[in-house]
Amino acid sequence: MSELNFANSPINQSLTPERKIELYTQMVRIRRFEQASLKQYAGGKMGGFLHLYIGQEAVAVGTISLGGADDHFITAYRDHGHALAVGMGMNECMAEMYGKQTGCSKGKGGSMHFFAPDKNFWGGHGIVGGQTPLGLGLAYAVKYQGKKGCCMCYLGDGAVNQGAFHESLNIAALFGIPVIYIIENNGYSMGTSQKRSSSYQGCLAQRAEGYDIEWDVVDGSDIYEVRAKTQIAVERAHNESKPTVLEIDTYRYYGHSIADANHKKYRTPEEIQNYKDNHDPISVFERKLLAEGVLSEEQAKEINKSAQEEAAASVKFAEESPAPTIADISTDVYWETDNDTEASKIGHHFFS
Repeated sequence: MSELNFANSPINQSLTPERKIELYTQMVRIRRFEQASLKQYAGGKMGGFLHLYIGQEAVAVGTISLGGADDHFITAYRDHGHALAVGMGMNECMAEMYGKQTGCSKGKGGSMHFFAPDKNFWGGHGIVGGQTPLGLGLAYAVKYQGKKGCCMCYLGDGAVNQGAFHESLNIAALFGIPVIYIIENNGYSMGTSQKRSSSYQGCLAQRAEGYDIEWDVVDGSDIYEVRAKTQIAVERAHNESKPTVLEIDTYRYYGHSIADANHKKYRTPEEIQNYKDNHDPISVFERKLLAEGVLSEEQAKEINKSAQEEAAASVKFAEESPAPTIADISTDVYWETDNDTEASKIGHHFFS
């Protein structure tokens, strides 16, 4: 399918001009939030790790834009983009990275553990590939309850070699589970190139053939293509209760995390600049919308300014929010103890 046809696919033709601008705005907001996060992290305002999503925005926004009431989302530790795409606020996300009480996980999870169950977003997981069986379970629950939905489970190219992922593929195929595994392939498993970290023929998604699962490869710089190809997988999950593996080619501008000091050594400056110049998902979409007459340059500048201001406001909110108390250490450990259930009265839940 040509580039023109992706824009003209039914799922994209159904987009109103207002909705297209919403998707563009979401991508810009993610970019500005991440840039603000980087600045504060570099300034020593945050602890722990910071895995930036800059360069990959079209993947989260494009796929999540297709979700309905009974569709669920779960991802790994590079989770900020997905969190904002499902509708989480910058304030609760920034405060979480600051370790504050007002954070989405009450300051107990940090950058890698954003959650919003009310938005069908189940994290944010720090264990490589650990979210893949959880995504399978979410999709199984949807099917078990007789609902027409699916789970989009995101993982990196390095996670495809984890045993838990292959076990999940096997069960997904055997039991007909409506899970969509989305490999966000940014080319590097931490600091190791794909060719040096994974054995494959044509692509990583092709491994799905071994489990009799449908698969496809997607250009992650084009949100129209992301939506068009993901919609096929969504319909397969909704209507046939069958899994899909999608490999979405993308790129991250910075290192695996901010602790990755060598990201300009295992990648050439020319490689990074080429992606920024020719494949940046925000620039690609902006050019398309300008050509379509949907967006003006003045609107684009205003959206960018507004996103920067929102990100700056979230930093202020995080800095002014209260820190957790000593008493907070013993809450949110066991649901039973927090809610004083019968189970909480049996056995020992904490070490004295």
